[in-house]
Amino acid sequence: MSKGTTVRMWRRSLIILVALVMVGFGVLAVRLFQLQIIDGEDLQSRAIDQQLADTTIQAKRGSILDRNGESLAESASVWTVVLEPVYFKDDARRAEVAKGLSAILGMEESVLLEKANNTKSYHTIVKRKVESEIKDQIVAFKAEHEITAGIRLIEDYKRYYPNDNNLAAVVLGFTGTDSQGLAGLEKQYDKDLTGEPGRLVTAKNARGTDMPYDYEQMVPAKSGNNLKLTIDKFIQYSLERHLEEGIKNNQVKKRATAIVMDVNTGAILGMAVKEDFDPNNPFTITDEVKAAEIETLPEEERAKARTEALGEQWRNKAVSDNYYPGSVFKIITSAMGLQEGVVTEQTPFECPGYFMQSGRRIKCHKTTGHGHQNFLQALCNSCNPAFGKLGSMIGTEKFYDYFSAFGFSDRTGIDLPGEAKGQFFNAGGVVGAMTDLDLAIGSFGQGLTVTPIQMLTAVASVVNGGRLVQPHVVDQIIDDQGNVVKQSDTQTKRQVISEETSKQLSEYLRINAVEGSGKNGYVAGYRVGGKTGTSEKIGQSMQPNIKDYISSYCGFAPADDPQVAMLVFYDTPKGDSYYGSFVAAPTFREVMEEILPYLGVERKFNESEEKEQDVIAPELVGVSLPEARTNLEQAGLTYKVYGPTDGNQTVLRQIPEQGKAVPKSGTVVLFTDNQSSNTVVTVPKLTQMTMAQANEAAVNAGLNIKISGAGGTSEGETPVSVSQSVEEGAQVSPGTVVEVVFVTQDRIE
Repeated sequence: MSKGTTVRMWRRSLIILVALVMVGFGVLAVRLFQLQIIDGEDLQSRAIDQQLADTTIQAKRGSILDRNGESLAESASVWTVVLEPVYFKDDARRAEVAKGLSAILGMEESVLLEKANNTKSYHTIVKRKVESEIKDQIVAFKAEHEITAGIRLIEDYKRYYPNDNNLAAVVLGFTGTDSQGLAGLEKQYDKDLTGEPGRLVTAKNARGTDMPYDYEQMVPAKSGNNLKLTIDKFIQYSLERHLEEGIKNNQVKKRATAIVMDVNTGAILGMAVKEDFDPNNPFTITDEVKAAEIETLPEEERAKARTEALGEQWRNKAVSDNYYPGSVFKIITSAMGLQEGVVTEQTPFECPGYFMQSGRRIKCHKTTGHGHQNFLQALCNSCNPAFGKLGSMIGTEKFYDYFSAFGFSDRTGIDLPGEAKGQFFNAGGVVGAMTDLDLAIGSFGQGLTVTPIQMLTAVASVVNGGRLVQPHVVDQIIDDQGNVVKQSDTQTKRQVISEETSKQLSEYLRINAVEGSGKNGYVAGYRVGGKTGTSEKIGQSMQPNIKDYISSYCGFAPADDPQVAMLVFYDTPKGDSYYGSFVAAPTFREVMEEILPYLGVERKFNESEEKEQDVIAPELVGVSLPEARTNLEQAGLTYKVYGPTDGNQTVLRQIPEQGKAVPKSGTVVLFTDNQSSNTVVTVPKLTQMTMAQANEAAVNAGLNIKISGAGGTSEGETPVSVSQSVEEGAQVSPGTVVEVVFVTQDRIE
């Protein structure tokens, strides 16, 4: 072969080799570009997943506190039990651990043994949400068996509601298994309460086995913020206790609600719905009768019925339910008329017991009629014909304008989930349009719907100088270091009526609470103003051809300087009466009797009230019997002695005790020996009686009777007792004071 041929062959080979190398490097470059640039992020993530195990550390959920800093909801420590099988060097140790944890945790030993045999793992979760008592048993087990590694306890948290009687359940709501808010404030403020979870990152070796503690990194969780509410625990307890009594006394079928609001700031001091649920066990149906009925249903119907029952008990009736406000709405119609100048105190109205509108006869609750009356009298009489006439004087356009201005056309914006809004007439399909008949019945609260929170907010604006304020439940959001993250300030939406109109109507409502339809809500010494409401639930009866009603009372105090307002609402009472004056007004009175002195509102008795005030029992224990008699006579009290009286005996015990209130001219019982001090008497039935009958029954039983309610009763009315503070049949000491509540049996709507 010639030399030229050989050179050409070498050149050709070299070119081919260079080309192959360049192609190879090109393919490699393309592959590297794909791996590093195109697929780099995904591959990096997959590599990290192979090299690291990432465990979430739950953040501590923020607490919910009342306005005084008392706990309403908090997160208690629980524990996650983790096995680290790689530290168990032999079968005997693994079997020992499985057996010991099985007894403590109540788990199958075989399941635990299977987990313990996974010797490649440093982190196998065994059980979550273990209480501290169980955690302590595990710690003791580890110490007893000298287990320094292999069982780990990681702190977690469980939501806990520390107060009894389901306190504020529908307001607070509850959380799910993963500590997420599912209802109430827990849902509304879930992001603020939740905090930021931490991480426990554990490295793995090339074989995929977890590596020891030296290769762990923990990122601590950040606790959630705390909520400080406007709710006051004392006021909340008072609301719930008296609502439960009202439900029982009036055989209420569809729950009850009550709200207390600071009229000047919109702060909700109490919001209760009964019957409710236990937030610690929210998925338990609290109505035992309903729960039993559901269990009898066919299986395919049971789940749906259960879901509906739970939804009903979770529902916050105070913000989510629409209802016909009835005669409470006459407060709003009165404000319209006074502000527009179409009515004054002396404007005359005639009531023959009904009025005609658009060919329809609309009755008054007093079928014989109120006759001639002025506007103030019509308000105190809660006269439907008068208010139907007033509505026509206001006119359809102005009526709707005020309905919207008082906030009924929109949600109030209260910081709770599930709020509804009022529904107005829509004549001809146009919202806000009214017929003359609509205007007539709407003027006394029928045909249009509102929510309880809307109604109370509107009444607060009527009496606070005319300002519509934003209602709210949360006062502050506070971080875990105590710093205020957010402060709720008073928000005034608009001026609805003038201060002059507000003062005028507040005085009219005070008169109504003394001598008109609101007198069963009267609280002696506190200058209360208020109005009853009784509305028919048209088309909503529980039984065909049977009418159901909503009974309500809305009032405020003190009438000359309003501070707090309260709405009480009972849905479908089935007791002796369904009228708001009989059903709801006593609850208003009883709650206000407790919370007004608590809030520091000064009591100012009139002359007749002053004469009937209780006497404080003097200290008589250790005093000679003759001296005790003298002290009681000077206090205007009588006495009765149990035990020897033939010598200079010493009083060993007294009922009522020193410092306790005794009704005017009441009796203090004195015990002069140990045997007599054990004497008990039986409390008789003191309800459904006149004052004279109840007083006689109490005296005959050796008890003191404190008469409450029926304030400002008009001449000729006979109040009847509706409740007693100590139940019939109870065994108590003689001289015990039993408070008996009386109401007038009027039929005022």
